Amino acid sequence: MLLYEMFFQPPSEYESPEDDNTILKGLKDMRKTRLTLAQLNKIRVMNDLRTYEKEKDLERVQAQYGATPEQEESF
Repeated sequence: MLLYEMFFQPPSEYESPEDDNTILKGLKDMRKTRLTLAQLNKIRVMNDLRTYEKEKDLERVQAQYGATPEQEESF
């Protein structure tokens, strides 16, 4: 979870309650469930989305805190 996700509602594409079919079985059955190809594809798409958002955040931070062209010439 990112800090700003505590204060702002995340986009609706991040999670869909109807896709959540998690069944809690208790402590007796500790086997992992197998991921389907659809679930793996959704994880890949979410990872691509987070990578894109991180790049945009870095660009915004660079624009906000980066050196101005006049400062770069003096170095």
